[in-house]
Amino acid sequence: MTKDDTSNSATVRELGNVSLQCPKLTETNYTTWALMMETIMKAYGIWETIVAKEGVTTDEKKQNTTKAIIFQTLPQDVLMQVAQYSTAKEVWDSIKVKHLGADLVQKARLQTLRSELETLKIKPTEKVSDFGGKLSSIKAKFRGLGENLEDKILVRKLLNSAPKKFLPIVATIEQYQDLDEMSFEEAIGRLTAYEERIKSQDTLEANDQDKLLMTSSNNKNYGKWRSKGFNKESKESMKWQDNPNERRASTSQGTQDKSKIRCYECGEHGHFAKQCTRWKNNKYKQEETHLTYDTDTEPTLL
Repeated sequence: MTKDDTSNSATVRELGNVSLQCPKLTETNYTTWALMMETIMKAYGIWETIVAKEGVTTDEKKQNTTKAIIFQTLPQDVLMQVAQYSTAKEVWDSIKVKHLGADLVQKARLQTLRSELETLKIKPTEKVSDFGGKLSSIKAKFRGLGENLEDKILVRKLLNSAPKKFLPIVATIEQYQDLDEMSFEEAIGRLTAYEERIKSQDTLEANDQDKLLMTSSNNKNYGKWRSKGFNKESKESMKWQDNPNERRASTSQGTQDKSKIRCYECGEHGHFAKQCTRWKNNKYKQEETHLTYDTDTEPTLL
């Protein structure tokens, strides 16, 4: 036993090498101290000195042994206050009255923990492991206050707090498992495995949805491109259908610089012969010269 252990506990030996460590009494650990001391005194067969009724005498050696065990766990100021009592029961009751306030505080803390446990729920985005950590923390706090929180209570709390998406696995556990015999760790493991299964399925569905959205977007863009191209081609086709020369001029002139083109009708640059206005005017005049007009008769061809 180390020095630190010696400062925080006292060792009681009886019959052979059996030894039990008694916790030191402090201002905040009365409840746990009382539980430990009761267990130790029962183990040594001297608890009867504490619960003895008035008027019932007990063995003097047991009385002294009980007082010695209690005294070695007390702080000096408390020891001086209870040293005046002659029986172990009087010493025990005096310590209990002195720490009654601390005991009430312990009970109030336990009630607070019970309320916290009752209102605790799994959030929609919270992992099962994180919620299990909260329940384990509450269990540790119960133990620190001298009360044990059984696994069956935690298991039922876990299943009742699970979101709707866990309903299939919760129903399966309740139907095929004995909740009073199931450990809290096993319940956490089952829900965690189911959670991972849901997560992987959601990932696959999200990937499939993204592919569908991408395909739909591509189809829309392709349809717009086809529609735009078709409209442009239709307009060009109608324009060329009304004027075939326009199409030939468009295809031949689109790649040439007109400033370098020479009209073979008038000899000037900048246009084709078919676009030559001088040629058209000359042709019109020539046709007029072939006609003569008479005021009395109809025009005749020379």
